Amino acid sequence: MKILVIDDHPLILDALKQLLPHLASGIEVRAAAHAGEAVAILDDEPDVALVLLDLALPGTRGLDLLADFMLDYPGVPVVVLSATHDDATVNAALAAGARGFIAKTASASALLEALRQVLDGLVCRAADPARMPDGDGARIGPAALGLTTRQADVLRLLIQGKPNKLICRALRLSEGTVKVHVSAILKALHVGSRTQAVAELARRGIHVDTLFRAH
Repeated sequence: MKILVIDDHPLILDALKQLLPHLASGIEVRAAAHAGEAVAILDDEPDVALVLLDLALPGTRGLDLLADFMLDYPGVPVVVLSATHDDATVNAALAAGARGFIAKTASASALLEALRQVLDGLVCRAADPARMPDGDGARIGPAALGLTTRQADVLRLLIQGKPNKLICRALRLSEGTVKVHVSAILKALHVGSRTQAVAELARRGIHVDTLFRAH
């Protein structure tokens, strides 16, 4: 599977060339430093399965370029990779047709999880882990919290106050597996207990209805 990375920073390109092969076996990373090079690759290589686009390419308006890709290559999902990730930028990119938005400050694991979900047909966002959601009720995907979809399933039940045994029954998981997921959730949220996890989510304005697993 080919992934095209469009970014003019050599360090970013090198890092993604090392990281993206961990997404799945047989990944081939193609790179373009400017819009013209990207268009040439997309025209010549119709088997490109995913595009990672930096919105801040020199000489281009990132959202205009994204809109052009939506029109010219409608079958290729585009995920924005950007150092600018305020709500207005994220919402504009998703409204323009991006299948995901990844902050350049997101962790490697969050980036890979977001891309997996995009390849599964979902729309995902991997946010800056240092930036808190605005608490306005926006729906938040697991990758935004650094979680897998299964960990989000566990967290959703944890928020409801369910003990491990009921979580095991609801998700058909062993108690050991649930304990592993709970430990990962606490680590991702930088807390030491279930109570602290619930409090941290409340502080961020996240509740069971805004944490979702898209279908």
